[in-house]
Amino acid sequence: MVAAGVLAGLSLLSLLTYGYLAWDSLGLGPAQTEATSTGLGEEPGAGGPSSQPHIIFILADDQGFRDVGYHGSEIRTPTLDKLAAEGVKLENYYVQPMCTPSRSQFITGKYQIHTGLQHSIIRPTQPNCLPLDNVTLPQKLKEVGYSTHMVGKWHLGFYRRECMPTQRGFDTFFGSLLGSGDYYTHFKCDSPGICGYDLYENDNAAWDHDNGIYSTQMYTQKVQQILASHNPRKPIFLYIAYQAVHSPLQAPGRYFEHYRSINNINRRRYAAMLACLDEAIHNVTLALKKHGYYDNSIIIYSSDNGGQPMAGGSNWPLRGSKGTYWEGGIRAVGFVHSPLLKNKGSVCKELVHITDWFPTLITLAEGQIDEDIQLDGYDIWETISEGRRSPRVDILHNIDPIYTKAKNGSWAAGYGIWNTAIQSAIRVNHWKLLTGNPGYSDWVPPQAFSNAGPNRWHNERVSWSAGKTVWLFNITADPYERVDLSARYPDVVKQLLRRLSQFNKTAVPVRYPPKDPRSNPKLNGGVWGPWFKEDEKKKKSDKSKGAHKQKKTKTKNKKKAN
Repeated sequence: MVAAGVLAGLSLLSLLTYGYLAWDSLGLGPAQTEATSTGLGEEPGAGGPSSQPHIIFILADDQGFRDVGYHGSEIRTPTLDKLAAEGVKLENYYVQPMCTPSRSQFITGKYQIHTGLQHSIIRPTQPNCLPLDNVTLPQKLKEVGYSTHMVGKWHLGFYRRECMPTQRGFDTFFGSLLGSGDYYTHFKCDSPGICGYDLYENDNAAWDHDNGIYSTQMYTQKVQQILASHNPRKPIFLYIAYQAVHSPLQAPGRYFEHYRSINNINRRRYAAMLACLDEAIHNVTLALKKHGYYDNSIIIYSSDNGGQPMAGGSNWPLRGSKGTYWEGGIRAVGFVHSPLLKNKGSVCKELVHITDWFPTLITLAEGQIDEDIQLDGYDIWETISEGRRSPRVDILHNIDPIYTKAKNGSWAAGYGIWNTAIQSAIRVNHWKLLTGNPGYSDWVPPQAFSNAGPNRWHNERVSWSAGKTVWLFNITADPYERVDLSARYPDVVKQLLRRLSQFNKTAVPVRYPPKDPRSNPKLNGGVWGPWFKEDEKKKKSDKSKGAHKQKKTKTKNKKKAN
């Protein structure tokens, strides 16, 4: 009896998890959405639905290029496969190699060199955040009547209150401020003894929501609540930045069911996390249909960077991994799903970059882009929806002047145009140039995950001649970066070095301050949160000025007495 009950439960679980019921069979197809758009938290508008589309931007964390069903993964992603197949797959789509840089470029439409965030990520103890003089995407959407909500991982700094998501254009925020943390307890240790709680609702720690719920599921429940309480006749911008599939590798037990055969424990855990994420996106899509948003919505899915093989991610057949400027670090899984697309079920091979979402979405929202905003992104909606040529011909992947310099780099190696010791990467049309130290450069094939632990013997490597600091690839012909053409085409190298030099002239100084001891959560009620207070700084400044003035007066009186 007990065994039969367990088997029945597993069968039902399996059906719920992987054998998703067709949306139309639930009575939630396009024909039913109008009927379900009433009875919400707000009164429906007197007029018809807004012509402005609902915008849902879903950002996965550390998902590898291969880690989606339609790229040949052994991990099942039926929701992502279905949404991508019915939409437009972006197969020449680029992001940045790490968390903060991709998020900052998405929300501002600017390269890192134009925000000062060109080095690494924002650390929890750094007094640093996305510079306050940068206009953000939610701020621009609010100007044209959008309700703006963020759920998930922020990672754009929080050392002062003005840096928080609710101060940067979001009406509501529910999620984490840091780059990673425990999926259940929401605690994060930056170093021994420097630990704190990291779950927020708007500007306060969300202790009331801490029920031990796995973050992917908790964030999805929050999205469902937002959609249920909003009026679908009014435009909404929903930014869902899931924590998954970033380490630590944690997932509810039932998602391991189909991946027991994966020997590599990190890959198995990663697969379970991705299966849970896929189900979460299924549930978000159901909520969009149920509450009357879907017909007038644009769903954009993107990873923030490449996968990390040591943490279960796979970028095969691309080279490199997260944190590098090889294709495996910056070429991302991405697609657009929307009833508003003209060329549904197509593949876009035109050049698209994460900065392009800023102008594209503002234009779709019928907003205005100020002339004084120096954007690096392009409006690529017609490229995606109608299959037109992309207005983008180049991408500055980055210039990082303070990353560890390549020992043998020099101005001579850069033809007197560029110091090749500096880490940089640029794409112009078919060509890609890298200088300095591009990072971990192995190709990691699927068999590398065949053993219980990571096995680098399966990895492919190229032994470069000693002192190499310049690489050139034709990415269209050689997307796997196997044939370096820098010696064969020196003139192309020079052209791309000149382009790098031109970009570098527009760069602002790097913002990467040392850690501040006042950031310790112990000084903030055990919570990671804003610690820098403007009034304290003013008091100190005023006190200093007062002391200086007092000293001057004493000196003056002393002189008079003499």
